[in-house]
Amino acid sequence: MFNRISVIGTTAWGTTLAIHLANQGYEVFLGTRDEFETEIFESSRENLSRLPGIKFPKNLHVIEMQNAVQDADLVCFVVPSHTLADNAKILVEKISSNTTLLSATKGLEQHSGKRMSEVLREIFPNNNIAVLSGPNLSKEVAFGNPTTTVIASENNILESLQSVFHNGLFRVYTSEDVIGVEFGGSLKNIIAFSAGMADYFKFGNNSKAAIITRGLAEITRLAVAAGAESITMQGLAGMGDVIATSYSQLSRNRTLGELIASGKSLSDALKIIDGVSESVLTVKAALILAKKYDVDMPITRAIDDILHEGKDANKTIENLLAREPKTEVY
Repeated sequence: MFNRISVIGTTAWGTTLAIHLANQGYEVFLGTRDEFETEIFESSRENLSRLPGIKFPKNLHVIEMQNAVQDADLVCFVVPSHTLADNAKILVEKISSNTTLLSATKGLEQHSGKRMSEVLREIFPNNNIAVLSGPNLSKEVAFGNPTTTVIASENNILESLQSVFHNGLFRVYTSEDVIGVEFGGSLKNIIAFSAGMADYFKFGNNSKAAIITRGLAEITRLAVAAGAESITMQGLAGMGDVIATSYSQLSRNRTLGELIASGKSLSDALKIIDGVSESVLTVKAALILAKKYDVDMPITRAIDDILHEGKDANKTIENLLAREPKTEVY
């Protein structure tokens, strides 16, 4: 069903998925932004800035994205959330309505709260659309560490996509809960940021466990209000991704929390990370949705105060802990 596959996005995760699919035996076309980027990748046959030392297989072809999607059976979008719509609009005339689209971008549109599949559906109303998410730190996957992921779709394409991605080191589960899988992958960034702050302040494992658990309860409330199944948030795309990004030194969102807690400005912290930290955008989108669905999200609001309102981290945490006690389940 899928002979020619295109991956749009030379991010670490985009490059990793392109390499993985090429190793699966498919002809894969990694779509770059322009001819200059194409030449850099072709001359080195690796992504020197994001995945140094991981060589491209022979059947991974680097080409400008407008050409990469030509005659593609499957197009995977793996770009930062704030660029997805613009990239998709550039390619809309090049992609057939028979092409399956897959989003592996973990984020929400900042000013609307739209999920990435919703963004794609508006631009490609007639295509089959799926999403991929889970505890998938790109460097661990690229170096061949065992991992698991979830592919979700409301279209009848799950078995086909599962067979494309699945192997002994990359175990793929399927789900029909697109909303839950996408919310898990995007909202966990907020919890990872909180966990990074806890690490910097040396709150200890009790506190970090509390932050992760209560954070998961918070994002689950929002996801369920938006139509997700609560059980999805306890699975790989929810709890699994929360654990991975809250503890790993490879997590940019957790690292951002550490840097902000240390007193770094947001702009300086982002320069140090040298990559996209989706928590910066997701926190605003989450609060838009929280207002829409009338969901209480105190941790998310506290992170927004620290990130975007310039509030002192220590004082904000004190205020968060001083809230009126509640029952655990409500």
